[in-house]
Amino acid sequence: MAHTHDGIDWTSRLAPMRRADAVEAEVNSWVADRLVDPLPDGATIIDVGSGSGGMSAAFATALSVRGGGRIVLVDAVPELLSAARSAVGDAVGDNVEVVAVLADAASPGLSDLVPAADLVWASRVLHHLPDERLGVSGLVRMLRPGGWLALAEGGLSTRCLPWDVGVGEPGLQDRLVAAQTAWYAGMRAGIEGSVRMPYGWNLALTEAGLLEVGAFSFLLDLPAPASEAVRSSVADWLAWMARGELSELDREAVSRLLDPVGSDFVGLRDDVFLLSATTVHLGRRSVAV
Repeated sequence: MAHTHDGIDWTSRLAPMRRADAVEAEVNSWVADRLVDPLPDGATIIDVGSGSGGMSAAFATALSVRGGGRIVLVDAVPELLSAARSAVGDAVGDNVEVVAVLADAASPGLSDLVPAADLVWASRVLHHLPDERLGVSGLVRMLRPGGWLALAEGGLSTRCLPWDVGVGEPGLQDRLVAAQTAWYAGMRAGIEGSVRMPYGWNLALTEAGLLEVGAFSFLLDLPAPASEAVRSSVADWLAWMARGELSELDREAVSRLLDPVGSDFVGLRDDVFLLSATTVHLGRRSVAV
């Protein structure tokens, strides 16, 4: 397993992450266009924790439309870094310069490994690091004067199942979300050197010296009846959420919903959907640095 602080085998997550990239492609494109719009021509964007590359490809496409630029991919997992590089190449070919950096997002020397950026993007990365505030400071150091930091952290929990799925007790989705919340607290507590951040991301960005701190949220809204790709992504979500502590009855219900040859398989249901909200927190580095 590649070095990560959270103990998660991210290599095994590659296939579900790629499926998520496919169903999120349209909204990712909208976010990328919004964030790239104020950047100078030929901008450099750093995607920290680039994962399977869905957002990297969206940024590269937005840069390509504007005549080019540079996308820097940073990840601690070699397999993910390779996947992200392939995703960008498939999206834009050679129209955008691509740099891949194998590195830990918590490394204090990371800013020395990458060029100064007009935009640093980090999606659901910092909450996997021991000290989130130090993580923010490290990302700020990557910015050129006037550059923007954008963190996708928080929002609203994914909703994808009807209240009563017909197996087990009604309300399964709510109990899965509660179990995931407990799992997350345990994950944070189990990270070596974990430090609490007892306030919101806007205050963390302000504390790090950024200006024009703000936020926006966006919806992923894919209603039922959903495509096969969305139904597969719902099955991935269900398997991921089931890592938490569940009752025997709920675990049996999840097992039936994930059985691809069973009559209750969630991937065959016409009433599943995807609805979630993600918040992007923004701040700008002072021009007078």
